[in-house]
Amino acid sequence: MQFRSDNTGPAHPKVLEAILAANAGYTAPYGDETAMEAVRARLREIFEAPEAAVYLVATGTAANALLLSTMTQPWQRVFCGTLSHVLIDECGAVEHATGGARLEPVAGPDAKIGIAEFEAALAAVDPADIHMTQRGPVTITQVTERGTLYTLDEIRAIANLAHAHGSGVHMDGARFANALVALGCTPAEMTWKAGVDAVSFGATKNGCLGVEAAILFNPAKAREFELRRKRAAHLFSKHRYLSAQMAAYLQDDLWLDLARQSNAAGQGLARGLRQIPGVTLDYDPAANMLFPRWPRVAHRRLLDAGAAYYPWGDVATGPDDEAVPTRLVCDWSADEGATTRFLDTLRATAA
Repeated sequence: MQFRSDNTGPAHPKVLEAILAANAGYTAPYGDETAMEAVRARLREIFEAPEAAVYLVATGTAANALLLSTMTQPWQRVFCGTLSHVLIDECGAVEHATGGARLEPVAGPDAKIGIAEFEAALAAVDPADIHMTQRGPVTITQVTERGTLYTLDEIRAIANLAHAHGSGVHMDGARFANALVALGCTPAEMTWKAGVDAVSFGATKNGCLGVEAAILFNPAKAREFELRRKRAAHLFSKHRYLSAQMAAYLQDDLWLDLARQSNAAGQGLARGLRQIPGVTLDYDPAANMLFPRWPRVAHRRLLDAGAAYYPWGDVATGPDDEAVPTRLVCDWSADEGATTRFLDTLRATAA
């Protein structure tokens, strides 16, 4: 009954097999290996972007911070959601990588940046005022930190506003594949065709050991990204192990299959939760991440039974019937039997 995070699940066997195969013999270091050429070509094909600059790093934080630093001047502000990962969970990595650019949270519904709120935030900056931090890029998270999705129209609206004010658009796609299969669109439609300038293409949460792609649709910034990656100590010498993971992830659309599996598990869990009295969902889950709440006593019994997830509150003390929120995430390897046991335990408590 493992629902803590899609980070806690295993890497897919095909990814591990690819790493083992890549371990044979000798090859060029630092991303000059033949395998990286193939990965770059495949990602350009997937995104329908033959000129895109494609790089690999080991973590999502590195991809976000390096891409945003390439898009931002130190005297600018980076617009982001109030719950965004770059703001809440990356320990100031963007500020550090940009040399001090400010993160500007923008509110909105369903854990997204609101269109009207973003327009107001842009308008609040006076480019003639030397005392103010200036407009920089906007970053949106897809899937959001509360399991919701930006529609293609919402992405376009945000991008149009940003570009009209001379700002770039970055997408934090830690769960890019989950969002893509949920929306039923193409990678190009969810990114550059909607106005996105750069994307952190996540793979670690969806079956890889530790690799993310940083993609710049405007190759003019490629050289700067390369220098920033090296200076920040994120250029792997034995880069072939990153390339091997990404190659296996993309081969035969494994990345889409794994996202479909985790999304299906999440949606099945959501259906089961909705049928249990006393359980509510704070957001309508669009992919594999859920935010339900149920009475404190049920949390204690679930945890005692071996369930693993993150209650967002004190479950040890307080009224038994008080609803305590939680986060549940399904990964590609989610076990249907474990989901059934989880729901049965919760249902028994509610009864």
